[in-house]
Amino acid sequence: MEVYVNLRKWGRFTVLATCDAELLGRILRDSKIVFEVRESFYKGSKVSVEEAIELVKQCAIVNMVGKHIVKRAVQEGLIHPEAILEISGVPHAQIVKM
Repeated sequence: MEVYVNLRKWGRFTVLATCDAELLGRILRDSKIVFEVRESFYKGSKVSVEEAIELVKQCAIVNMVGKHIVKRAVQEGLIHPEAILEISGVPHAQIVKM
């Protein structure tokens, strides 16, 4: 399975946006939530889930969306399952390390 990863510098922090490849460009709707998986934010390099998880471990701020990347982050102990928000059945999670 492949995901997109997009790394950016935000002040002194490295920000990683990552999404399952098939979600790029989609709009997820659930009640009042409208979540756009924007190419301008998420599209960067296409890598394996394993490569993306290694980047997640190195970044201070992470925004992730998709069943594959979020499931793997939970398996690696990077996200607690109760910290996941589901939007139209698609998991979304954030990590902030200060």
